[in-house]
Amino acid sequence: MASLLIRNAAQVVCVARQDERCKRGPEMRELAIIDDGAVLIQDERIAWVGPTTNLPPQTTATHVIDATGKTVLPGLVDSHTHLIFAGSREDEFEQRLQGISYQDIAARGGGINATVRRVRAASKDQLKETARRRLDRLLSYGVTTVEVKSGYGLSQADEVKCLHAIAELKQEHPCELVPTFLGAHEVPPEYRDDRGAYLRLLIDHMIPAVADGRLAEFCDVFCERGVFSVDESAHILDAAVAHGLKVKVHADELSPLGGAELAARFGATSADHLLHVTQAGIEALREAGTVATLLPGTAFFLGLPYAPARRLIEAGVPVALASDCNPGSCMTENLPLIGTMACTQMRMLPAETVTALTLNAAAAVGRSDRLGSIEPGKQADLVIFDVPNYRRLAYHFGVNHVWRVIKSGRVVVGA
Repeated sequence: MASLLIRNAAQVVCVARQDERCKRGPEMRELAIIDDGAVLIQDERIAWVGPTTNLPPQTTATHVIDATGKTVLPGLVDSHTHLIFAGSREDEFEQRLQGISYQDIAARGGGINATVRRVRAASKDQLKETARRRLDRLLSYGVTTVEVKSGYGLSQADEVKCLHAIAELKQEHPCELVPTFLGAHEVPPEYRDDRGAYLRLLIDHMIPAVADGRLAEFCDVFCERGVFSVDESAHILDAAVAHGLKVKVHADELSPLGGAELAARFGATSADHLLHVTQAGIEALREAGTVATLLPGTAFFLGLPYAPARRLIEAGVPVALASDCNPGSCMTENLPLIGTMACTQMRMLPAETVTALTLNAAAAVGRSDRLGSIEPGKQADLVIFDVPNYRRLAYHFGVNHVWRVIKSGRVVVGA
């Protein structure tokens, strides 16, 4: 007996066909749509998908959802967030509107280190409760899997505190969380006159402690002028790989420093931002098979040029989209709105954004073998949107079209 049956959906957008684990180039437009579709769920897994008229004879279920006029997608995956933080930075938002740059604000003691001060003063439970509210909002927009970075502690004790908060939320919240260590987010003020000492702390103490405690799956580094150079980033990532952590890179966000090439050299799971990626960087990402995770909400919020999505897609680089939810440069949990920004500002097609928010985003966190598409055998993470087709999501923007969210076969929103 199936535990859940969704039937009569205007569209079931499967995204992938059997065994597709990442899409690139023209494949990103191919969504494997089933009209008048149905999905049969047994326990936590998808048991069958196809036209409602082709449901297996004598199909029964303990719960049936009539999705007439609605569209079913895989659960959305937000593959780049900074959800563990305290306080807010709307004062900096206003300063930027007055013409002060992000870099100048940071030089005055704002930016990342402003949040670091607040995170260090907060307890683990305080960090958890504010992050829980953000996760609730993400879930309400159809996000069922979320990558969450540390990076606002910048001391061993405070980074571990943040990672413990992520670990506890992972057990308590319906969203599936993917923990990433980002101790290399910035050099904290107490080490500004001795960068080498902070690098030694990261490499010799923080990374081993995080790996030994199994507190993170990935190690990320902000490879950028004025933050961590390519050589410094490489030393950090060498240590991460030696301790069994997988690699992500904040690459070429504010300048064409070579972060994409660095990510490719390490076989990074994803290279993120890429506003200033060079053609050489694009070719390196393609050869490495690294997912390019683009964050148009950040360019929108900071008033920066957008990443070259069309060049990346046409070069055959797999592209994902994510929110970059954080207090300084992109304060939103509305991931479908990020899809609209990708369409209007980066000229991505609606079908490409669906792929980028599902299958390719799952690949960007190493989970596309079980998440990101509607296929028999995959985990039953689904969203039912109250729209007649997938294109309506990007077209009718800024509102929440979610009707039901299903995580691991259980209705967690709209029950």
